[in-house]
Amino acid sequence: MHVRIRGAIGIAAVAVSLVAAGLVVGHRPAVSHAGHSYAYGAEQARAMVEQQAIPGSEFRVTCASSHRGQNDPIVFPNQSGVSHMHEFFGNRTTNAFSTLTSLRAGATNCDPISDKSAYWVPTLYKNGQPVAPDSVTIYYQGIHDRTRAVAHPQGLRYVVGNVKASSPEQNPAARWSCTTQSPSNRDFLVCPPGTKVETYLDFPTCWNGRDLDSANHRDHMAFAVGLVCPSSHPVVVPRLEFLITYPVNGTGLSLGGTVGGANVTSAPGYTFHGDFMNAWDPAELERRVRNCINAGYICGTDGNP
Repeated sequence: MHVRIRGAIGIAAVAVSLVAAGLVVGHRPAVSHAGHSYAYGAEQARAMVEQQAIPGSEFRVTCASSHRGQNDPIVFPNQSGVSHMHEFFGNRTTNAFSTLTSLRAGATNCDPISDKSAYWVPTLYKNGQPVAPDSVTIYYQGIHDRTRAVAHPQGLRYVVGNVKASSPEQNPAARWSCTTQSPSNRDFLVCPPGTKVETYLDFPTCWNGRDLDSANHRDHMAFAVGLVCPSSHPVVVPRLEFLITYPVNGTGLSLGGTVGGANVTSAPGYTFHGDFMNAWDPAELERRVRNCINAGYICGTDGNP
């Protein structure tokens, strides 16, 4: 069920109506998801879409769902239970209070274990019930200027997507498809029997070289325009691409999200977004970038061609 909030309905009225519909997660006051709400400019939106089909050198990480919770240590640091529901991959300790230090001290369910980064996306629901992914693969790819790419700095964090998108056009990051099927869509597809729902999420490849974060958790990063990093963001880093497969198809799908300041479980597919906090072992990440990305090879989880 998708809930549309119209006109000047007050936040309290919205919360009451959503509780009545069984769609609100918790009873927190209205919160701002400005860090996840972002209208991409035309140039950046085009760059994002253009790079989606570009292959490159790469290495990969395979993870499993670690846990889910109403936390977001990037957008709502130190505020437990404030966010809409997220599915966390990789680091098993990720919570609202996570820092580089805590992540480096924690355990991971990723292969390789040298990657203690935190990755998360909104929880997927089918008919109101949360669905854990079947598989999560995170590709680190060199899709332009691969010989200039450097490892992500320790503690770098950023988000991609638009939780407050009111139409598919407002979130070019969202990309849903069916296994064994090539077409994709920014909203959920009804996948045929014998297939599963999957989603891809591509992150930017250009860093400003200074900041590990920014006020909206995006401005320190940029998508390459014409496969060239802008002068404001001259440092090339590998593209992160999430590939997440879920054991469902058909109808009744929705996401954890935010509507009118209330956390809900009924958000549409085109509000998909993702977060990354880098907590790799620095030497291992640098080795993989050097031996796989820079050298032009396709590597596995061991970081070897």
